[in-house]
Amino acid sequence: MISQEDLNQVLAELRANPPEAATSSANAKGEASTHIATHISDEVLSERLVSLGKLNAWQVEQLRNGRTKFTLGRYHAIDSIGKGGMGEVYKAEDSIMGRVVAVKVLPRHRSTPEAVASFHREIRTQAQLDHDNLVRAYDAGHEGNVHFLVTEFVPGTDLRRLIRGAGVLSMQQAASVASQAARGLAHAHQRGLIHRDIKPANLIVTPDGRVKVLDLGLAGFFNDPEIVDQYGGKVVGTADYMAPESILQPDKLDKRSDIYSLGCTLYYAVTGKVPFPGGDLRDKARNHCTVTPIDPRRFNSELSEDFVEVIADMMAKKPDKRLASGEEVIARLAPWADESRTTTLVAEPILPTLMASLRKLAPSPMSETEPYFLVEPSADPQAESSSSQMSLGTHPVSAGDETFPSFRSRSNVFPQGYHRGSKDNSKWVLIIGAMIVAVVLSAVAVKMIVEMLP
Repeated sequence: MISQEDLNQVLAELRANPPEAATSSANAKGEASTHIATHISDEVLSERLVSLGKLNAWQVEQLRNGRTKFTLGRYHAIDSIGKGGMGEVYKAEDSIMGRVVAVKVLPRHRSTPEAVASFHREIRTQAQLDHDNLVRAYDAGHEGNVHFLVTEFVPGTDLRRLIRGAGVLSMQQAASVASQAARGLAHAHQRGLIHRDIKPANLIVTPDGRVKVLDLGLAGFFNDPEIVDQYGGKVVGTADYMAPESILQPDKLDKRSDIYSLGCTLYYAVTGKVPFPGGDLRDKARNHCTVTPIDPRRFNSELSEDFVEVIADMMAKKPDKRLASGEEVIARLAPWADESRTTTLVAEPILPTLMASLRKLAPSPMSETEPYFLVEPSADPQAESSSSQMSLGTHPVSAGDETFPSFRSRSNVFPQGYHRGSKDNSKWVLIIGAMIVAVVLSAVAVKMIVEMLP
């Protein structure tokens, strides 16, 4: 972690110029200055090593907890990215290639034959895909009974966290994000893969505006019964973004299920709300199958009718009424995404306003406060959001925590010609006016009757 020469130099500097706090504390206790010169506490040494960039906070914490193994094969762990139900993910350096990567490790206590088989299935899934909008797999292997997967390291933040920190996206920004995600999904779909868990937490936005789809741990081949049934017919995914057929017929999914989930994600991107907020898992599942979502213009009045219609067509209840492919999504969003300008994603940064917000959120590499990947590792492996750059084993049917009072439009799913509030307001004005007139007439009638009495 640090050479003996560097360590001796730091200790010498600390003894020559002890921190003011340590000196004050020693003087208060009446300790001799010679003791200060010879004793350097772990806390003081740790702070100085971090401030000099010799170690980071995560490495110091591991060392102080007695963990001294930071290598796995040729990969040297330099930070933690996150953890979930199926493993831990580390930021690491490839000692041969000299590049920074992400390494996902299957915990030893979870290394049952079934877990290892599932882990290998994920590795094979990643290995088939090579696209700018999907996380690329580099390597895989095991050291003893420790199995691991290596992918590219993606700097940036997930869409869910970005929206919570910087606010909802404009139509142009959201269309660009959704179009890029659709491009990555189209690549997977062409190879017979469905993702099964598209949601904001599984879309990473990089500082240059590129979007990458993450968490392929639930991916399965459609038209392959053996792999589709790997979850035993269980409903899998995240409840706030699941297609109706994922709930009703989980063994008969196709790429249109991912399109529905991407539609829910697009809805969230422009409103900051999930389509069916509130309620428990059963309520959310029922709503996806039978209930009309709240019109997104209730939350964002700047949305155009044409844009809302695209969301509606992506979220149609029946698969045969839904946009059928990633290519169709890209075509429908083209008027806002302006695909002609964003073909080369790295050459010209896109979403300048969004990226300015992203840079405010993102710490520098080797941050002392949290990993560069902006992950808040969850102690609960069944947490809703596996906010990492790889699959962390999303638990079957988990609900998001975005909530909002559950009132709904009486329209169909964002129908054409629905204008926010105009018809509803006029109707209520007439009703209230009629009630007032009735009360006044009743009062006049009572007064006349009283005057006529002897």
